[in-house]
Amino acid sequence: MTDTVNRACIVGAGPGGLALARAFKNLGIAFDVFERHSEVGGVWDLENPGTPMYDSAHFISSKTHSYFSDFPMPDHYPDYPANRQIFDYMKSFAREYDLYPHISFNTEVTETSFDDDAWTVTLSSGESRTYRWLICVSGTTWHPQLPGWALEAGQFDGEVRHANSFRHMDEFRDKNVLIVGAGNSGCDIACDAAVSGNKTFISVRRGYHFVPKHIMGKPADVFADSGPNLPLWLSQRIFSGILKVLNGDLTRLGLPKPDHRVLESHPIVNSQLLHYLGHGDILAKGDVERLEGKHVVFKDGSREEVDVVICATGYEWKVPYVDPSLFSWKGNRPDNYLHMFSRANSQLFGLGFTETNGGIYKLFDGMADLIGRTILAQRDDAVTWAKLRARMQSHVPDLSGGIRYVESDRHATYANIDALKREFRNLRKHMGWHEPEAGYFNKAKQSSDTRMTLEAA
Repeated sequence: MTDTVNRACIVGAGPGGLALARAFKNLGIAFDVFERHSEVGGVWDLENPGTPMYDSAHFISSKTHSYFSDFPMPDHYPDYPANRQIFDYMKSFAREYDLYPHISFNTEVTETSFDDDAWTVTLSSGESRTYRWLICVSGTTWHPQLPGWALEAGQFDGEVRHANSFRHMDEFRDKNVLIVGAGNSGCDIACDAAVSGNKTFISVRRGYHFVPKHIMGKPADVFADSGPNLPLWLSQRIFSGILKVLNGDLTRLGLPKPDHRVLESHPIVNSQLLHYLGHGDILAKGDVERLEGKHVVFKDGSREEVDVVICATGYEWKVPYVDPSLFSWKGNRPDNYLHMFSRANSQLFGLGFTETNGGIYKLFDGMADLIGRTILAQRDDAVTWAKLRARMQSHVPDLSGGIRYVESDRHATYANIDALKREFRNLRKHMGWHEPEAGYFNKAKQSSDTRMTLEAA
């Protein structure tokens, strides 16, 4: 057993793991990163086994709001970069901050246990190591969730699979395709099927508000941020009015009327689906009742002949290498304090177990820095750690931003991004920690430059 006490174990080298690695370098925290794949980037690498990524996938937030602090995306990238561009960006980030030497590739964390204030981490190589801190950043889109009728598809003559297996529109050539679920990936895949398939249907259980990717020539998130800071009720009314002007009455396209107000569910940012519905290249259907022979039977009694059913029905947020009792849960989602700190174990953290309504990478940077500062307090400053721990135990933050989200497992721990950022600022103020300013993370790069200079000498 390799003794690595007073060292942190980061599980996963996707976007969140890279943000943590840079933050820990910046703060002088010893750490190792374990990645079961052969490259960084997580889901953005199409070659990563089990990734839900598909050939046509793009960001749903703009490059203007979705980049790591102090490392903007290239100017030549479009407003909404493609998956391969994001993957290249991840690799560039890891090279820029010299993170590769800290990552053990093709190495999976298979099991962990906690005893005597230390983590025993078992690796796929059979080796075990001990760490003081464990940070789970292994992602939330690796364990597909299928509806009950899909699990009972023995009487169906066609093909039923989860959206995480889809890669390219050519899979639908000359086939009748049903996409189940109108989340962002479901809408994208339906549009691919509209181009290459014979007939395309999309099963929508509830109505949604569709946000176009550009409003008045600006990316939707840039447009939203360019306006005045208005009360929530007024913002909802104004934004609802804008969407009605742009999209009209969506029931004319066969979609259900939304049963919630704008902003009360995760935004569907898609400009193409309504186009294809309006041209008859996609037909909207209701909830699925059952599969029967060559047909899908819907709850309204209608049926359609279908060759391929793609279930864009979400994922289970599992952390299979950690005892579930060491996290608290709401529905099937970890319920960490401020989406980072385990309420059951102060040496256990999660990053990436967050769903919100805005660009996530700068948020990851702030969270990674806060996790790092917490580790430093535990390591070096008992008084600071006692103050922080008391806040974690007594503080109940409201991360809704005053929004009453729809009742679903997906929204059980959903956070409004402005409310989450505000609580991060409040925590920093409470602890006397400064906000990261422009150039804050460059120290991590400088330490890399120093190390490489010393190695060259």
